[in-house]
Amino acid sequence: MIYITGDVHADFSRFKNPALKKLKKQDALIICGDFGFIWDGSPKERKLLKKIGKLPYNVLFVEGTHENYDLLEQYEVSEWCGGKTRLISGRLRQLMRGQVFEIAEKTVFAFGGGQTEDIYELTEGSNWWAREIPCGEELAEGLENLERAGNKVDFVVTYEPPSKMQDFLLGDGDRNHINTYLSEIYEKIEFKSWFFGKLHMNKLIPPKYYAVYDGIVTADNTKITKKKEK
Repeated sequence: MIYITGDVHADFSRFKNPALKKLKKQDALIICGDFGFIWDGSPKERKLLKKIGKLPYNVLFVEGTHENYDLLEQYEVSEWCGGKTRLISGRLRQLMRGQVFEIAEKTVFAFGGGQTEDIYELTEGSNWWAREIPCGEELAEGLENLERAGNKVDFVVTYEPPSKMQDFLLGDGDRNHINTYLSEIYEKIEFKSWFFGKLHMNKLIPPKYYAVYDGIVTADNTKITKKKEK
């Protein structure tokens, strides 16, 4: 079983959602970017990462635009369930860009990274990292891995939406090359559902797109659980 949620921004209360009690050892919660728990390297932060890694299910995330890439890249890259990951702690892993995974008997294409819109108000290496933007090598690797998978997966998990969904939800506006790349993928592959987190909304766009934020989506159907514990 795979559950999906959006930006966590280092808020542990997301993991207290009663829906997650159904998840077992082989199951997973996937976070669509802005995990946020790898930010300052403090003892409190490291303690929380260990706590998340001890949860009784896999916690997996793709990167968004609120990650400290200097700290994130200190974790060793290793293969897991068919694709490259960074093991953070216990059952907690980053799903690296452009990888195809076999998770809970489902195939998942993961592509994190995004583009901050207000970078001129931010400071490189302090609260913004240029490495949030995927490079050409990562874009090419994603296409190659999808081709090896026969251009067919069960689920797509990204931070940015494809430009088609960006335009539908926000109106025609600024697109970045990631949105365009993801739209190219949309035209190439078969998939059951596509989940993205950047837009900070919980919304199903029929028949198979999901903008996810603080809700939790069961990947195999349209149910979104919004209730949180106090």
